[in-house]
Amino acid sequence: MDVRATSFDHPDAQLLNDRVQQEYQERYGDGGDGSVVLTADFVPPNGLFLMVYDADGRPVATGAWRVQDHNEEGYGDGDAELKRMYVIPEARGQGHARRLLALLEEDARAAGRVRMVLETGDQQPEAIALYASCGYVPAQAKFGHYREYDASRCLVKPLV
Repeated sequence: MDVRATSFDHPDAQLLNDRVQQEYQERYGDGGDGSVVLTADFVPPNGLFLMVYDADGRPVATGAWRVQDHNEEGYGDGDAELKRMYVIPEARGQGHARRLLALLEEDARAAGRVRMVLETGDQQPEAIALYASCGYVPAQAKFGHYREYDASRCLVKPLV
């Protein structure tokens, strides 16, 4: 597994971002992720964007985290928000997401973040199962862009 830190505006990152948006459209029937995501969000030490490439050099997965602190969307001081976790369908089941998640948690912990948080949806049961198997639990209070939607699932994991 070839994992590389890159920027969110890298062409490979945008290619996979377009694919995940298409998958959101298929699963939820809407326009995808309405939350604001900026390239600057993932610049260390305030975040990290990772890409996974296969043996032929094709991009197959992405994952990122960004700093969140107490704000009107319900985040808490010291939060690291997991974003853009995606594995292309033909590369699923090979451990890419689990490995990315571990690397992102390690990096956020090293940056002084105390809790990894994420928001997903009820139409992504495989993602929810992955997070649960990695120690994530439902948040006591919802947070994030989609926190008021019934389909929203907010999960947390302590990093300390």
